Amino acid sequence: MVPIRMLASMVLAGAVAWPVAAQQAAKNPAPGSAAAQRVILEQYCIGCHSGPTPFAGLNLANLDPANLEENGAIWEKMIRKLRDRQMPPAGMPRPDPVAYQGFIDFIQKGRDRLAETKPNPGRTTLHRLNRTEYANTIRDLLAVSVDVSELLPADDIGYGFDNIGDVLTVSPFLLERYLAAAGKISRLALGDTKLPATYQTYTLRPALNQSDRMSDDMPLGSRGGTAVSHLFPVDGEYEISIGLQRGRFDEYIGMGSERKLDLRLDDERLELFTIAADPRAARGEYGAGNVPDAHLKIRLPVKAGTHQLVATFLKDTVQPEGIIRRGRETAYYEGLGTISVGGPYDVKGPGETPSREKIFVCRPSAAAEEQACAEKIFAKFARQAYRRPVATEDLAPLLALYRQGAQRGGFENGVRLALQKVLVSPEFLFRMEFDPPGAPNGSVQRISDIELASRLSFFLWSTIPDEELITLAERGNLSETSVLEAQVRRMLADQRSQALVKNFPGQWLFLRNIARIQPDPAAFPNFDENLRHAMATETEMLVESTLREDRSVGDLLSTDYTFVNQRLAEHYGIKGIYGTEFRRISLSDPKRHGLLGQASILTVTSYPNRTAPTIRGKWVLEQIMGTPPPPPPPNVPSLKEDATTKSMTMRQRMEQHRANPSCAVCHRMMDPLGFSLENFDGLGRWRETTGPGSGPIDASGVLPDGTMFDGPAGLREVLLSKRAMFIDTFAERLMTYALGRGVEPYDHPVLRKIVAEAASENHRWSTIILGIVKSTPFQMRRVSHADN
Repeated sequence: MVPIRMLASMVLAGAVAWPVAAQQAAKNPAPGSAAAQRVILEQYCIGCHSGPTPFAGLNLANLDPANLEENGAIWEKMIRKLRDRQMPPAGMPRPDPVAYQGFIDFIQKGRDRLAETKPNPGRTTLHRLNRTEYANTIRDLLAVSVDVSELLPADDIGYGFDNIGDVLTVSPFLLERYLAAAGKISRLALGDTKLPATYQTYTLRPALNQSDRMSDDMPLGSRGGTAVSHLFPVDGEYEISIGLQRGRFDEYIGMGSERKLDLRLDDERLELFTIAADPRAARGEYGAGNVPDAHLKIRLPVKAGTHQLVATFLKDTVQPEGIIRRGRETAYYEGLGTISVGGPYDVKGPGETPSREKIFVCRPSAAAEEQACAEKIFAKFARQAYRRPVATEDLAPLLALYRQGAQRGGFENGVRLALQKVLVSPEFLFRMEFDPPGAPNGSVQRISDIELASRLSFFLWSTIPDEELITLAERGNLSETSVLEAQVRRMLADQRSQALVKNFPGQWLFLRNIARIQPDPAAFPNFDENLRHAMATETEMLVESTLREDRSVGDLLSTDYTFVNQRLAEHYGIKGIYGTEFRRISLSDPKRHGLLGQASILTVTSYPNRTAPTIRGKWVLEQIMGTPPPPPPPNVPSLKEDATTKSMTMRQRMEQHRANPSCAVCHRMMDPLGFSLENFDGLGRWRETTGPGSGPIDASGVLPDGTMFDGPAGLREVLLSKRAMFIDTFAERLMTYALGRGVEPYDHPVLRKIVAEAASENHRWSTIILGIVKSTPFQMRRVSHADN
């Protein structure tokens, strides 16, 4: 379509003879027509969004409202911006409200009609298991819990998540790590009696306050210490040793008085150690012959399997609780530093473990029975590991490797080698989907029930399908609507759905970043590991409560309750909460309602030494409203830091920063949102001023559409008035996580349909999840012979 402005200039120049009727139609287009929408574009949008340097890099000059199929990304971006009334900017001319909403409806309904007539489910790529999926799969396959951070490198992130197929690449180094991991895991699972003795050390963070009972895993009347689950691979002897906490100068903490250390295995006391007072060790004055924790070790026989080790102090022997010593930068608390397990020594045998029970579904009593038993073992194991029925050609290479291993080291050695091969097979490491034979290129085809089972289990559980799911898929019943819905509800009620609770919000809300934050001790001297853990736990429990209770996802903006323990309650200034256990409490103060009142989110959107209104505002725009600001131009200067700015408030410094026109473009959208949260300091604690001598914090703001608000409660009311946009954003993020790919322009009509259909049930978690699972992108794929 030739733009009206261009046609007009051509007519005036005599380059084209335009019929009178056409000229009249251009001057007075029919209301609701494509031509009428083009007039709105010309009058209110193209003036800024055209030319060689269009505003925000968005050129709308060639958009054709009569062809909504092209430039889908731009149309969808316009829908989101217009629904939020971000454009045109405040102070610029706008269409009247009826025409404004009509413009949105024209684009949105036209795009939705296209999706109905030309469905495009997209196409997921070959999907490698990420580290979380790998660990969970090993757990469910072999009953072995592994620390994947020690075995595999970190996964790349795309579209905000680490389960995106396009970015889960494979390198030669990663293949080497998979080979090493498969060897280690297969030996642990079978209980290899030839395993060399090794040491595994569990280290507690230095700033962990161990002044009270640490968790329900600890005995009553205990203080500090830790509880760890450790896999003892075989029956044999093991050495367990304890290291006391040390300070930054390698001095021992809390050596001013005698203490008693209780060491337990599966809640049975192994030893009660006495730790004598030692002022020299407290000063760092000790040598190899007088290390105060050298005697804190014991060697004993342990049966194979996973056992719980608990090391803690008896509470009645300690100094008054609290901070024992403070260094120049870090607060230290007397307590445990490490717990180490060495072994196995004097191996007695592989033992009987849950892992061996899973693997050995049969036990040959004679050599003649071994081959048949091996076939039975591999048929079951490969079916689970490959997530599909297995055929003779799948078992042949495994049996060949089994025979080689059995000739060298017996039946169990052959089984181990074959299992190790499964763990490095592409069928195990990758989620594979195949186009139906003979399907036309570009056609849309339904995925198989077997493929649907894997999509479902990795979405809700981050692991392989269980027996019930696979069996239904093999029968071809899983895709039946009633069966599928029943399975989704069953899976959400299963404990394995904890993976969804942890992984999805952990990445969507940036909660994973809590583990990496390093607040400046000078700015936040009271920060400790207990607070770090409490922050993350609070938000995880809040999100989980809305899922388990099947509440509206919109409630995440306004929940009037939360979960705290004593450490977090003290941080918030809440009285009457004691102990390390988390409990649900009602919130009478609206400033803490919903996600915006959570210390975890306020902390991960701050700098180590101060708040960051721009980062907080950007987080709200992206993660809550789904309207990210344009990328910053190159060479944007940072905030000015010199003597002239020392006495300025953050708002004054940001206003100075926005004086640069290239900075003002983005900050006009982000800063008002961030400043409304400025009463929360860099760790999410409430404050009225930024420091001695400063005036009250100004937490007021104005949105680009002219809406005024004040403080977190005011911002929350604004967001609740735009609740539909939050639900859209939530659904988009959840679909990204579910599909393992980025949401494309052709997915947005599907998302709008999911959200619209969930409205009758107030957008409960289950309705959004079921909408995604039943959707075209989740159940179908576009055929592409180029990938095959």
